[in-house]
Amino acid sequence: MSKHILLTGGTGLIGGKLTEALLNKGHRVSHLSRTPSTHHGVTTFLWDVDKGQIDEACINGVDTIVHLAGANIADGRWTDARKKEIIESRTKSIALVYKLLKAKPQHTVKAVVSASGISYYGDKGDELLTETSAPGTDFLASCCLQWEHAVNMGESLGLRIVKFRTGVVLDANGGALTTLAKPIKLGFGATLGTGKQWMAWIHETDVIDMYLYGIENEQLTGEYNMVAPNPVTNKQLTKAVAKELHKPLWLPKVPSFALQLLLGEMSTVVLSSQKASAQKIEASGFKFKYPTLMWALKEIYAQNDS
Repeated sequence: MSKHILLTGGTGLIGGKLTEALLNKGHRVSHLSRTPSTHHGVTTFLWDVDKGQIDEACINGVDTIVHLAGANIADGRWTDARKKEIIESRTKSIALVYKLLKAKPQHTVKAVVSASGISYYGDKGDELLTETSAPGTDFLASCCLQWEHAVNMGESLGLRIVKFRTGVVLDANGGALTTLAKPIKLGFGATLGTGKQWMAWIHETDVIDMYLYGIENEQLTGEYNMVAPNPVTNKQLTKAVAKELHKPLWLPKVPSFALQLLLGEMSTVVLSSQKASAQKIEASGFKFKYPTLMWALKEIYAQNDS
């Protein structure tokens, strides 16, 4: 059955691909954006989160809101001002939408499907993380906790709430894999820190499929780890990428202290360990197209070669 979906963050790497997938399935799609857009088949409504401004017409006829908006965590050092921006871009944005829904009680919105991050759990070493595992205490964990709390406010409006705690998305066209692969392609790849930290990864196709699943499966509620069933360590991921690129790994590991000096607090992005379980989403009926790293990387690099 066709739905009308309103996306925040609809022009980002994931948002753009999800938009295309929704349109291809016959759904109607609208975006909330700070700037007008000419995306074919998509109506763009303007909002300004900092000023508390939003086009009230954006929710007309909408069934589901997908909340992907949020400042890039890797864009610049984590000053106090930057941390505030990272959190508020996620929390104030959904709060502004909820404020509009409260002001328009005749709205047709039934569900909110939101991004969150696997960083919710903090650095947990070798512990297998399920959705009931305790949150961490570092900045990114706190950010995810506040993000999810803001999204949960929709429950008081009678909305179905789904939150996907996203791992490292492997995508041929950007994001973490491009950053990891760049020095490897140049012959300067190396394991980061001890290399033993777990990387909860997921192929971008499975990311899009899981969002579609969350939108279309009206029985789905709560939080789910958006990760493949087979997590790997940083060393395993680095070696697998080098193998696919036919490049040697000859440099020693990059010491943790060097990364901390270079990146400051942001080093937790690459040094924290999250061995996250996909059992809950699989038990709900979701099927992964790329459950193993080997399959995922072969598809991505075959795509690049073609």
